[in-house]
Amino acid sequence: MNENLRLLKPFFRGFPIIILVMFLAVLSAKKYLNYVTPMYESTAKLKLADTEEGVPSANLFKDLDVFATANKIATEIEVLKSSKLMGKTIAELPFNKEIYRKGDMLTVELFGNSPITIEGTFQSEKALDKRYGLDVISKKEYQFFYPDSKTGISGKFGKPLKIKEGTLLIGLNEPYLESKNDAKIIDKYEFEFLSNQKILAKIDKDLDIVSVDKDVPVIRINLKSNVPEKAALFVNKLAEMYIKDYIESKFKAANTTVDFLKEEINNSNKKLSASENNIQDFRDTKKIVNIRQETETDLRKISQLKIEQTNIKMNLDAIKELNRYIASGKKNYLDLAPNFEAFTDLLSTEMVKNMKKLQADKKDLLLTYTPEEEKVKIIDAKLKDLIDYQIESIKNTEKSLQTKYNGLSNDITEFEKVFIGLPEKEKELTILNREFNLYETNYNFLNSKRIDAEIARSAKIAFHKIITPAEISKTPVSPIRSIIIVVAAILGMFGSIILIYLVHFAKAKVNDEFTIEKNSTIPIALTTPFIKLKEKTKDNFLKEAIQMELKGMIQEKAILVISSYDKAADHLFHSKNLANAFKNQGRKVLVIDATTQLEGDFDTQDYLNFAHPKYLSHTKSVFQNEIQEKMKNYDLCVIHNQSIKEDKLALLFMSLATQNLIVLDSRKTAEKTIINMELIKDEFQLPNVWFVLNKAGYNPSVFAEIKNLWNKYINKTNS
Repeated sequence: MNENLRLLKPFFRGFPIIILVMFLAVLSAKKYLNYVTPMYESTAKLKLADTEEGVPSANLFKDLDVFATANKIATEIEVLKSSKLMGKTIAELPFNKEIYRKGDMLTVELFGNSPITIEGTFQSEKALDKRYGLDVISKKEYQFFYPDSKTGISGKFGKPLKIKEGTLLIGLNEPYLESKNDAKIIDKYEFEFLSNQKILAKIDKDLDIVSVDKDVPVIRINLKSNVPEKAALFVNKLAEMYIKDYIESKFKAANTTVDFLKEEINNSNKKLSASENNIQDFRDTKKIVNIRQETETDLRKISQLKIEQTNIKMNLDAIKELNRYIASGKKNYLDLAPNFEAFTDLLSTEMVKNMKKLQADKKDLLLTYTPEEEKVKIIDAKLKDLIDYQIESIKNTEKSLQTKYNGLSNDITEFEKVFIGLPEKEKELTILNREFNLYETNYNFLNSKRIDAEIARSAKIAFHKIITPAEISKTPVSPIRSIIIVVAAILGMFGSIILIYLVHFAKAKVNDEFTIEKNSTIPIALTTPFIKLKEKTKDNFLKEAIQMELKGMIQEKAILVISSYDKAADHLFHSKNLANAFKNQGRKVLVIDATTQLEGDFDTQDYLNFAHPKYLSHTKSVFQNEIQEKMKNYDLCVIHNQSIKEDKLALLFMSLATQNLIVLDSRKTAEKTIINMELIKDEFQLPNVWFVLNKAGYNPSVFAEIKNLWNKYINKTNS
């Protein structure tokens, strides 16, 4: 905490200077603000159409604005900055001419409030971008000046004035003068006709187009200008021209697209018709109605024939097997047990029943008659007829089934001939159909886009819109008076503080006890405060005499040498007052003066002057013997030494001392003196060296020091 206070002392000491510098800085800032040209800013916000959200996302409006896309904000910002769009904008604004009222310190542009009007026609662009001068002499006459010209050309209001590369017509702004009765006409003016390149350069320097947020399709257009009306006019017109240009571009694109689509539709229609004719010719040539249906029908017929053939084949195989079985046992036909599942007609079944009945009847007759009996033979004859008929019937059935089987095989073979060359037909028809579908899809797509483009061409609307139009700014954005003044005050404050500390560290004075203790091992005996009132001097030094006694510095017959490094006057105050303090304590004090500065301040019997040049030749032992001789009748000897820097007798007296007091002035003594004394003490082996800090804790104001310097200067001048 003490260290912080020590560092703050220069600040508190120089506080009046800080206040003064801050005051001057604020005055300078205000003076600067009176002459600086203020800049005004106007802002317009433009919302871009977003096909994903909001009104444009509806299908109806998507159709109306077929070319609307999810706008890339950065791309649209570049469109707004494009020279083409900027050129269209400035073409509709009165920015090609600037008129200024010229003052001694400040030139102000007059926009819409000029008492004069200036029109010009030029044969060459060399006349543009030049600042011409105009001195209005009266309400009828004026003086025209070329740039950097001291000689004027006389002219009259309302009459053309021929100049290099053009003609000017200068007149009075009657509507403005009628509205402003106190308008000042007679004055100095300047005017300039600007080329498009210079207008664009001036605008581009102060134009800022940014997005509100990377995910929000809103663009902020800012422009700074010394004329607030100009800033508001330009940003509003730029946003308006952006929307207008978008609509025009959309209409041109839609119109061009419609024409292109119509031509493409005609070409696509011809190709589609040719493709339809190719399919028809191929079907007629190949006799194709529907390949798929015809193929499915033929496959179904072949499948049915094959099923029928399989059934007949099964029956045929069964009949053949039956026929072979009967043929193998023809002589014993009635003993056979054939499987007649393959021969199941009703007649055969009935014949088998009859044969079984005749066989039973024969068995009954054989019980009575012999085989030769006529009745038995008749039965045998009947059986034989039935058996022969049955065998023949089976053979005929086999032949019939074989014929059917062969017929079905022939039919299947004939139907299968239909599929010969079918893949090639399908391939060719697929190619023709694919070509037709391609042309048909293209034709339908082009017609759909043509309808969309015609709708877009008819709907001259855009979903970009100005959500916040720019307004004429009432307060400038730069310079901001409050900030400039505050910054000037802060800079003045910090500048003065830095200067104060630079001076403080450059002077490098002793300042306080901490500085002494930091730079030396020599102890501090006394710290004498700055004493403003003389009546307090006695009490202070009595207190210091007691402190020295308590510290064991004052002994019987002690020799106290008081010195300083630069000037003997720096320790005169302590020499005189310490000697008096010891006398006031009742001690007999011998005062030895090595400078004559104490002459007349003490009784002659107690005062000894060693300042005479004759003492320069004395040795240490001579001084020592003389002092000891004088000290026989005294308790204490106080020597007011010379300055150590002069180095004549100062070190000699210090070597004789019982106690050496080195007075350091906190406001005058340089910090390096402490180190020098440390070196001197070690080099010359000086006994019992102590520091005395004079004006301890004294931190006078700068104004007080200035006053003291001024008083010294006056006194020196008077003397």
